[in-house]
Amino acid sequence: MPYETLQTSLQHGVAVIWLNRPELRNAMNETVIAELTRAIGEAIGDDAGRAIVIAGRGKAFCAGADLNWLKRARAMTPDEAVRDSAGLATVLRLLYESPKPTVARVHGAAFAGGMGIVSACDIAIAATEATFCLSEAKLGLLPAMISPYVIRAIGEPHARRYFLTGEVFDAAEAYRIGLVDDIVPAEELDATVNRILGHLLLGGPVSLAENKRLIRDVAGRPIDDALTEDTARRIARIRASDEAQEGITAFFEKRRPSWVADPGSPGRAD
Repeated sequence: MPYETLQTSLQHGVAVIWLNRPELRNAMNETVIAELTRAIGEAIGDDAGRAIVIAGRGKAFCAGADLNWLKRARAMTPDEAVRDSAGLATVLRLLYESPKPTVARVHGAAFAGGMGIVSACDIAIAATEATFCLSEAKLGLLPAMISPYVIRAIGEPHARRYFLTGEVFDAAEAYRIGLVDDIVPAEELDATVNRILGHLLLGGPVSLAENKRLIRDVAGRPIDDALTEDTARRIARIRASDEAQEGITAFFEKRRPSWVADPGSPGRAD
């Protein structure tokens, strides 16, 4: 089934999902959210894809919520409003818990929910002209659905400032506070994303998924006997896996492991 608000592609092991409402700066409504849920789910389930890129067509990455959608929400019952709001939470959780690495390719505005998508991805690369904003307070709203991911990305002190002030900040500030991992001139954005993808595709698929799970499970836990035993069991299990044995054998045989494509087929997001 074709998408109304997205464009998708799968090439060289990389699934790219383009937000495609350029006339509205890729603002999200219920259709966008439903289609993102489907597209991300399909990308996760397709064994031909090894990594997922989220990008935006036109002049912006994503300007947040479509205000016409928010106006329609006034007619919803409380239960309907909760279900409607939970849609974005599903998208963000799919990105955050995806067993495949997720990369945000950010240019232009990444406001509100758009900033939530950036926060939920594993890696975010931004053009130097990108701008960011949590504008909800100025509309009498809350960045509720995106808050777990934004706060994890930038920390509570920075969240206090930008949740409350609604200031627009630039890519340099986004890099300083940990929202994005690198900032590059716009003309170098695709090349930089592709370089990152090239590194990701060298990792074993199971290993990448287990690394993501390890980070989620270990972050914030006290370093104690339980954590030591947990991590020891993890490495013992993965070390005995077929993928690990293939990787180790390939290293000693000075060849590429079976999951690495031919050198002429790098991952590409453009």
